[in-house]
Amino acid sequence: MTIEFTCPYCGRTTNVAPQYAGQTGPCGQCGQTITIPGAGVPFGQRPVPPDLGDSAAIRMLLPVGRSLWAIAAGYFGLFAVLLFPAPIALVLGIVAIVDIRRHPGKHGMGRAIFGLVMGLICTVLLTLVIIGVVTGELK
Repeated sequence: MTIEFTCPYCGRTTNVAPQYAGQTGPCGQCGQTITIPGAGVPFGQRPVPPDLGDSAAIRMLLPVGRSLWAIAAGYFGLFAVLLFPAPIALVLGIVAIVDIRRHPGKHGMGRAIFGLVMGLICTVLLTLVIIGVVTGELK
């Protein structure tokens, strides 16, 4: 049994073995990247819908598959410019990075790093402000 499919770019019809179903590769004639369609679903079974977390476009719009620690780190990183939430953003950024590394299926490393960097910068500024107030240089 083979899977017959047609290239949507050049129209070439090709037969491939079922083990290649769902794989992506170049068309043998035009070289365009194509995805081999899946074999039919057995009778009585429903096809498995794709996971929303696999789509980068969906992940940009919705927090699907994202570490909750990364989401919190990102928001605290935004509010770190107020200086007081900065240490919290720093800690949440570290926790988020550890969480994402332990669970490779989770996304949100950019938010975690943003929270870490903003937390670090604003914590240093907060420390300088506190030192300035305590020493009397800032009144």
